[in-house]
Amino acid sequence: MNVTELARKLKVTPQELRDLLPEFGFHIGQKAIKIDNRTAMRIKKEWPRLMKAHKARLKAAELEKDKNQGEEVELEKKVVKIPNYIIIKDFANESQVPVSKILEELMKNGIFASMNEKIDFDTAVVIGEDLDLDVQAKDEKETKQTTEKSKLSEALENEDKKEMQSRPPVIVVMGHVDHGKTRLLDAIRKTNIIEGEAGGITQHIGAYQVTRKKKLITFIDTPGHEAFTAMRSRGAKIADVAILVVAADDGVKPQTLEAFRIIQASKIPYLVAINKIDKPEADVDKTKQELSTKLNITPEDWGGKIVCVPVSALKGEGIDDMLDMILLTTDMEEESIKANPKADAMGTVIESHIDKGAGPKATILVQNGTLRVGDMLVFNGNQYGKVRALKNYLGENITEALPSVPAEILGLKIAPEVGDILEVGKGERIKTKNIKSSTSKSHSQQAENHDSNEKQKKLNIIIKSDVLGSAEAIEESLAKISTEDVMVKIIHKGLGYITEGDISKAEGSNAQIVGFHIKMTPKIEELIREKNVTVKIFDIIYDLIEYVKKEMQELIEPEFVRVDLGKLKVLALFRSEPGKEIIGGKVLEGQIELGSIAEVWRNKEIVGTCNITKLQSGKQDVKEVDTDQECGLRCEGDIIIEEGDIIKSYKEEKTIKKL
Repeated sequence: MNVTELARKLKVTPQELRDLLPEFGFHIGQKAIKIDNRTAMRIKKEWPRLMKAHKARLKAAELEKDKNQGEEVELEKKVVKIPNYIIIKDFANESQVPVSKILEELMKNGIFASMNEKIDFDTAVVIGEDLDLDVQAKDEKETKQTTEKSKLSEALENEDKKEMQSRPPVIVVMGHVDHGKTRLLDAIRKTNIIEGEAGGITQHIGAYQVTRKKKLITFIDTPGHEAFTAMRSRGAKIADVAILVVAADDGVKPQTLEAFRIIQASKIPYLVAINKIDKPEADVDKTKQELSTKLNITPEDWGGKIVCVPVSALKGEGIDDMLDMILLTTDMEEESIKANPKADAMGTVIESHIDKGAGPKATILVQNGTLRVGDMLVFNGNQYGKVRALKNYLGENITEALPSVPAEILGLKIAPEVGDILEVGKGERIKTKNIKSSTSKSHSQQAENHDSNEKQKKLNIIIKSDVLGSAEAIEESLAKISTEDVMVKIIHKGLGYITEGDISKAEGSNAQIVGFHIKMTPKIEELIREKNVTVKIFDIIYDLIEYVKKEMQELIEPEFVRVDLGKLKVLALFRSEPGKEIIGGKVLEGQIELGSIAEVWRNKEIVGTCNITKLQSGKQDVKEVDTDQECGLRCEGDIIIEEGDIIKSYKEEKTIKKL
């Protein structure tokens, strides 16, 4: 029997099995690949007893360690409750952190402010994480969403254990933007699409499912690390296993470290995909060395517990091996990967936007219960709308979505935010322009924009500035220059350097990023070029406003005004060809101009139009012919002109409204 097969049956990794067997009296060697069947049967039979004894020894050793060294207690983060905006000095007092330390952390994030200036709640959360603080909203309305954190876990804990069933595991792929995350997801999708779905993905809804060894696996294609962090911070245990992607030709980079910290904070098992092994400069061993030294990740084949799978997303190599390792990892976690399909549905929003034709759309990952067409969805006790239709990741209409199934929802009144936990139930009816929820400001803005004049052009803008006062001044100034023809829509505003999340927001909403007194890192500049997002940085607010005005002006469509020129009676037909007529006539009033439009009237009715492309008077080419003069015309257009027709000549003058 293969050691790997035995390990899977015992729900441990192959390396853990090799490490434990000598302790249990079975010496098969650290490099063993196979084990004789008789020994394997003995191990399987005695495994429960042996593991029980092993755990008892570990517990005794831990108690002894606590006795000798003192029990190590993990310190909880200090909770700091603040309003939407707070003066830096007051934040220092509330958190009992020196003002200088807070200013230092703000500077690290590109925010240069004095202790008497304000910062917003989001900024306080960011620097709070660096200062080991748990920053929470003080206003009850703003903190309603924190109750959502426990709703899902409470629902699962309170379910009847007899009703709980295994569900497909949910996998998230994270890593450096250039290390092949997207290509890896594409490779998984192409080589392991569910049988019978050869047509592939017809639309992108942020998640999809594949099958391996007759088992479903759900993959989430998150828009970025920031979005994943937002989901987690709002109570969504969105994934069961993470894949950390590292390029074999590039190694561990700062963004790799960022992704790894997020995975660690989420407290979910993970494995490493060492991608781009097809490249000539690829060095798998060097990459493993960097994982060990920079991230303290010891690969399984180096005596550690972390599975590292070499893959080539470009050539599709190693993909099946990686999926097998995912299944092995999830088999070991199977007790926690369960849900009750009979319960009312509850799940997390992983994508959300407003479609011009269909209105608000959202993709939800069902995490408990079964979501059905006709269900009413609620967030924070407020109705968000009834499920009018459900679509799977293939774009097909479905009637229900079971746990771990991603589904696009149509029928919502407003677009929820990424990370919102929606549930089936009864709630209070809400007006789209007065949303009473923890995300009321952004949700109502979405609804108002959806209900506004459809003919009005919109310039989507994301504002990033060094201090809150500047951001508010810019927002106020941009609001004043909006007109009935074009408006500025503020998608997001924030403080500090431009982040990967800002780029994702801009890409997803077709927005430009305007920055004031901020800088960009080389990594972000590279990402901006890759995503082709427009980013402009200014040091003078006036210049920023003028730039936005110019962009707004380009959105205003020109108007064409008709200017009547003259009237002519057709006296003769000289030549007729498909799409072209050569005629003669006399100008009755006004003048006929070369290049003008000829409106042909017959029996007091318009029969069509054509363009005057040649004009002659006395056998000479002319640009115009006046009243009472005779002339020859060449008219081009799909119309047959007859003798006696009246031609009314006019031109269209283009005018553009100025802001």
